[in-house]
Amino acid sequence: MLDITINEPDRLVQIAHALSTRARVDILRLLNAKSLNVIEIAEALQLPVSTVANHVKLLEAAKLIHTELLPATRGAMKVCSRSYDDILITLNTSVHWSKDDVSVYEVELPIGQYSNCEVHPTCGQASAEGMLIREDEPASFYHPNHVGAQLIWFRKGYLDYLLPLELPKNARPEAIEFSMELCSEAPNFDNDWPSDITLWINDVEIGTWTSPGDFGDRRGKLNPDWWIDWATQYGLLKTWRVDKERTTIDMDKVSDVSLADLALEGRHHLKLRIGIKSDALHKGGINLFGRQFGDYPQDIVMKVHYVLADPD
Repeated sequence: MLDITINEPDRLVQIAHALSTRARVDILRLLNAKSLNVIEIAEALQLPVSTVANHVKLLEAAKLIHTELLPATRGAMKVCSRSYDDILITLNTSVHWSKDDVSVYEVELPIGQYSNCEVHPTCGQASAEGMLIREDEPASFYHPNHVGAQLIWFRKGYLDYLLPLELPKNARPEAIEFSMELCSEAPNFDNDWPSDITLWINDVEIGTWTSPGDFGDRRGKLNPDWWIDWATQYGLLKTWRVDKERTTIDMDKVSDVSLADLALEGRHHLKLRIGIKSDALHKGGINLFGRQFGDYPQDIVMKVHYVLADPD
């Protein structure tokens, strides 16, 4: 999800301009289902290729889509993929503060850099070059190669991550977010395979998302060529957010856990756990995607929104 506030006026104007014509909105709608090249988009919208190329250039500049050049019958073709499923624009940033500007501390952590784990088959890891460890061998999750993982899957258990909190001494957190691409873990794949995936921060359970399935009906937009067609292909980009009042997933409330429950102030790091609870209703496993697999070019992204309190 793209999260932007009115405190980023240049970026907000760029996004608004990119969305200001029906044709560019229609392009984003077409890319909802799959990646398309410029000629395919032009044919679907019945527009000249040159016109579509200009629209694509504006959407790419706004980072709403990403493109890559792939070989074609004659030369190369530009293939377009959508970067975000949702855009959240916050116009009122004075709900919890008055004169202080909001700052964001952001860390992107590769999915392979977990600090601890407990996993059960089916399980495995892959990089952009090939399989990293022996499949269905939980002990292999402790092999040093795990730091290079771009796709991790397991049926039961959890992964723990340690992330830095390098905030100014007078920082007052207003919200913390974690976003990542996820889906369930079924044999090969199964689009109808629910799984209850839970997040914990500093050992506090913040909320559970029920993944509807393990998606394999089409290839993931970023998957390397060596990855087989009959396995997991892509996930959904989900964002857990904890503020002073509640926890949400993609802005829908899932629990009453608030920032006060997480004890962030004064800490130099925090622990994030991603897993399946032992008493979960749907124990359908997890696929966790890095920036070189699935549909979204990112790993685990943490954002801490904070204001600077007046010094005593």
